Amino acid sequence: VIGYTEYAPMNYTENGTLIGFDTEFAEAVCAKLNLKPEFVEIDWDTKELELAGKKIDCIWNGLTVTEERKANMDFTVSYLKNQQVVVVRTADAAKYSDAASLAGAVVVAEAGSAGAAAIAANLADSEFIEVQAQSDALLEVKTGKAAAAVIDLTMAKAMTGDGTDYSDLSIAPIDMLDEEYAIGFRVGSSAKAKVDEAIAALTADGTIAAIAEKYDLTDLLIM
Repeated sequence: VIGYTEYAPMNYTENGTLIGFDTEFAEAVCAKLNLKPEFVEIDWDTKELELAGKKIDCIWNGLTVTEERKANMDFTVSYLKNQQVVVVRTADAAKYSDAASLAGAVVVAEAGSAGAAAIAANLADSEFIEVQAQSDALLEVKTGKAAAAVIDLTMAKAMTGDGTDYSDLSIAPIDMLDEEYAIGFRVGSSAKAKVDEAIAALTADGTIAAIAEKYDLTDLLIM
């Protein structure tokens, strides 16, 4: 049972079907282990509780590895590099060009996310407001309710720029946290080692690289 939230390009619905890099990655690993994946949408802010309470068996959804989380879950091998980035309206790009320029400004991020931690560490002088999902953060910026959103680079690349619903938003040149994605299991889970073995095999045969290429993530792949 795989816990996820919807955001492109990791796990998202298109024409009624759940797709994305993490979705196909999970399906490939489960096929290798003769398992059938069951995807369950979760509240990201309570993901650790859902994992510990055995409502899900793992969190597989662009999960950032942190020292704090290592105390509450066992991580697989890391598979993608990521970064938290600041997204602003393109019309405001010149105005918001560094951390100091966002002092006193409303900045949004998903509750319990790496983006929220990045704001605390790098944009402490801003007015931080939590939202339910990363997609909500983008909408707050688009509608002018917030000056900036801090979200995953993977999502920012997929959701902003020409040809997207957020073509009027862009990534500001403000340095934030570098990070890695891995799959989170309950502490002591025997499944983690089996999944690591499957990941090694799928890395060796090129399966994961092919999925990464499909979702334009090749440059972020760690394996």
